[in-house]
Amino acid sequence: MTDATEPPESLQPQSQPQYSLWQLVLYFLKLGTWGFGGPIALVGYMKRDLVDERSWICESDYKEGLSLAQLAPGPLAEQLAIYMGYVHYGILGATLTGLIFPLPAFLMVLALGWAYTLYGGLPWMQAVFYTVGATVIGIIANSSYKLTVKTIGKDWLFWGIYIMSAAVTVITESEKILLILGAGVLVWLVKAPPKRLGSSNRLSGFAITPLLTTLATTPAATSGTLWDIFTFFGQAGAFVFGSGLAIVPFLYGGLVNELQWLNSQEFLDAVAVAMITPGPIVITVGFIGFLVAGWAGAVVATLATFLPCYLFTIIPAPYFKKHGKQPAVAAFVEGVTVAAIGAITGAVIVLGRRSLVDIPTIAIAIITLILLLTFKKKLPEPVIVLSSAVIGLVIYPLMHSS
Repeated sequence: MTDATEPPESLQPQSQPQYSLWQLVLYFLKLGTWGFGGPIALVGYMKRDLVDERSWICESDYKEGLSLAQLAPGPLAEQLAIYMGYVHYGILGATLTGLIFPLPAFLMVLALGWAYTLYGGLPWMQAVFYTVGATVIGIIANSSYKLTVKTIGKDWLFWGIYIMSAAVTVITESEKILLILGAGVLVWLVKAPPKRLGSSNRLSGFAITPLLTTLATTPAATSGTLWDIFTFFGQAGAFVFGSGLAIVPFLYGGLVNELQWLNSQEFLDAVAVAMITPGPIVITVGFIGFLVAGWAGAVVATLATFLPCYLFTIIPAPYFKKHGKQPAVAAFVEGVTVAAIGAITGAVIVLGRRSLVDIPTIAIAIITLILLLTFKKKLPEPVIVLSSAVIGLVIYPLMHSS
């Protein structure tokens, strides 16, 4: 018999996939090229496209992936993309989707970084971000609404967890990993309580242990610019919870206040670049790396940030695949998923307070949400974002002429 502590045959698919690996890679290439809205919107797109419309990924596998991505530090959308590749195609699928998904945005931020340094800044970014930021709020609000409706249902326990998680996220302006874990334990105890302590329904070994073991190590920065970049961004990718959005305050404290590699305006421009490009928000590290050390800095910063999230996904993935269908683990995953969606909803409010600063931005966010709810699949998000950018170039100078 196989020892219970050993990972299962993780490269063997659980069921015959209805799609090829090339189709999945092509999908993530397109999502990385046209997927605006940040991590909250991107996980919604994956649910809509891969689960609801194409039926490539089953609901339970998606929930497991979302839970794992929420439990581990690093960019949420990137980790979920890696797990989606892992579901039927193992390490190879995870590696290819993990590489191809952020690639289009990385190339875009490299081009913007080159233009930024060549022309001494990009003043038009403020105009574009003025309206695109508001549009993004409408997009992620729509994604949050869909996730809530399809996942929470009428379960009073789920609603209690959802509201609590959203409220804590709004109040603290961050996602609390202990709250998310606690929600999983609570649903486990209520929905599938163990017959006795120490019984076979154990959660401690299936995913949390590998995560904590990997978290125990971190590199120490030494000399050399590229090595400093690697260690700093590696720690950012390894220790920041709460998706790509949560990495922003960490980067600001390290890059502007401590290391002083960037000034405040350069950092804000870097965040603006991330918001006006598709794909993961955390791709801003490529732009920052370029400002600090050119092309090599961009590559090193990006690899250092994304490598931990790749490891944090493929190491626990076999345990999710092996134990995820057990009632106790399934209940735990449900609780984590509900808390994660609550945190996503809270993040919409947090981001909205920062992006919706006046009547035009509030109106743009509302119009975006109404358009998405009305036309659904008939109105692609990139078209909305592009239109919003054009509007920003027109109205921003009028609103800030004095």
